Amino acid sequence: MQQLITDKLTAVEKEHGIRILYACESGSRGWEFPSPDSDYDVRFIYVHPYKYYLSVMDREYDLNFPISGELDMYGWDIRKVLQLMRKSNTTPFEWIQSPIIYRQGPTFRDDLWQLSQSYFSQISNIHHYLGIARGAMESIENGNEIKIKKLFYVLRPLLSAKWCLEKQSIAPMTIGPLMTLLPDALKKQVSDLIALKATAPESFIITINAELKTYTDHEFARISEASTHLKRDQFTADELDAFFVNTITRYDHQ
Repeated sequence: MQQLITDKLTAVEKEHGIRILYACESGSRGWEFPSPDSDYDVRFIYVHPYKYYLSVMDREYDLNFPISGELDMYGWDIRKVLQLMRKSNTTPFEWIQSPIIYRQGPTFRDDLWQLSQSYFSQISNIHHYLGIARGAMESIENGNEIKIKKLFYVLRPLLSAKWCLEKQSIAPMTIGPLMTLLPDALKKQVSDLIALKATAPESFIITINAELKTYTDHEFARISEASTHLKRDQFTADELDAFFVNTITRYDHQ
């Protein structure tokens, strides 16, 4: 699969006249709790030749492809990535932390990660993660039954929101560091669930342990309440503009 992904990225570059600066795995494989039937969620950041950006015409700043077999792939232009970063969107923050990297330009990942530190908003990130957790919690049936995939769409975002609240920093992408926030009594239980998820299909239904259910309900309510007292951040585009100009100049390929 690695070779297929690498070949596909090269083909996309040639077809669209772009340069891919960074490509990684997102989704459950990147979060480090895949199921046997998990897709490969490949995400990439790219740049066009410099002149592409010098036009009065509207341009496209993303590339989407139909899901093909196990491969789910799309990419964003560096301009779109930086626009989202100004809004403290969590997606770029997660991509650049991925443990599975398929392509990266020299220093690009480190430079973008350093830039992201200036655009972290507690309230924006917390609300994003709570929104995902809320949606997954709504799929619980009969009080405590849920698909194992959906359970982790409760746990990881909830722990990410907890990280943002308590540590006041961008949440880690992978589940390992996030699990340090769990009470000791629940760490083994969640580790066992990760092991189960590695062998079960994503649609496998489990019964949530009462202690874990109480914990998630309590933490969701607590973090939601705490977030109402946080201020909304406003970020300027100065650093982003400088990064953008430097990137499109550095990687101009015409």
